[in-house]
Amino acid sequence: MHCLLTGGTGFIGSALCRRLAASGAAITVLSREPARAASILPRGVRCIRSLAELGSQDAFDAVINLAGEPIAAGRWSDARKRLLRESRIGLTQELVAWMARAERRPAVLLSASAIGFYGDQGDAPLTEDSPAHSEYQHELCADWEEAALRAQLLGVRTVVLRIGLVIGRDGGFLQRMLPPFRMGLGGPVGHGRQWMSWVHREDVLGMIEWLLERTDLQGVFNATAPSPVTSSDFARALGAVLHRPAVLPLPAPVLKLAFGEMSTLLLTGQRVLPARAEREGYRFRFADIRSALSEAVGG
Repeated sequence: MHCLLTGGTGFIGSALCRRLAASGAAITVLSREPARAASILPRGVRCIRSLAELGSQDAFDAVINLAGEPIAAGRWSDARKRLLRESRIGLTQELVAWMARAERRPAVLLSASAIGFYGDQGDAPLTEDSPAHSEYQHELCADWEEAALRAQLLGVRTVVLRIGLVIGRDGGFLQRMLPPFRMGLGGPVGHGRQWMSWVHREDVLGMIEWLLERTDLQGVFNATAPSPVTSSDFARALGAVLHRPAVLPLPAPVLKLAFGEMSTLLLTGQRVLPARAEREGYRFRFADIRSALSEAVGG
């Protein structure tokens, strides 16, 4: 298999590169910094800066689109919002336009999205068929997905993964939470009742491989574990794994002052369920939060 991958140096993409390379796949990574990408990815991975570097001889079995500026990396200023859109929607549009010109189109496009698509919906359980609440996160994800799903008009099987909060070693949102928790200063965010729909990185990788193989599947899949937890439950589980107390809440006013509109990522949530993946037979390696956190922090 020959794969074209965006976001190959990210928390999910770098692990996926290692796994695909170990399986014998040929990999081409599209990166803004190809020299840096080549230095950290497995030997033999081809790194390019632009789709214009691809020639008529370049044919791919699969395109895996994981690129996107981190949404929680800073305040949502107008400039930041433009960057978030361009790194997601703009790049996806470029990929689909390239597919339209390609002499041989890929068999499948697997494109990332996020559970922010659903917006803040309180305690309501959400599946792939649930309606969304219109807000900034939803609009960003909806436009991102629409750009990817246009590949279907080209005859390309298209899969969209709405990815939850990814837990894993040496990266992701968990790494920013570990220092205060290890000092016994951790706790729930805000009132602690908001839902956290998490997924272990191993299961994101597993779902990607599974969806590449399942040529009968297309459309939207929630990439979340089957057991979402509240912020309070998450804090207790992480504290237990680290053998530390986890009772100090992070007040909502402090978050709003520090992060502005972006604080909604932390103060609201979604109770998302992987209904399609479970119905189609995907088996989760990490289905409960305690086992996922234990693996991620080495507990």
